[in-house]
Amino acid sequence: MTTIPNQQRVEEFKAEIAEMRLKDPATARDRMLLRAGAALMIVGVVLAIVAYFGSHGTQSSLAQRDYLVTAVIGLCLTVAGGALFLRYSMAQFLRFWLARIAYEHQMAADRIIEGSHKGS
Repeated sequence: MTTIPNQQRVEEFKAEIAEMRLKDPATARDRMLLRAGAALMIVGVVLAIVAYFGSHGTQSSLAQRDYLVTAVIGLCLTVAGGALFLRYSMAQFLRFWLARIAYEHQMAADRIIEGSHKGS
């Protein structure tokens, strides 16, 4: 009973979204930056760990300073990667959430309109 109106409403919703000319949420650039953020986090942590163990294997204070700089660069990469990952994963989730909320509001409005027609 309700599948035909729901399918019709889904098609109307898709048409309305197409009219808005919104950016496709599954673009390759967004996925690439999400993966780049995850990779930067991993590379940064590995770089900081390598620098930590490298600094303990040398007696030269100049070499230890080089390792210290390398560790700070690793931490910076980790923070930048985390920010990229968080930004693009949240954007993907919020796009889906917004579409779901809009659909649910439209369905609620349709039920209210349908109920008012039955009561008349």
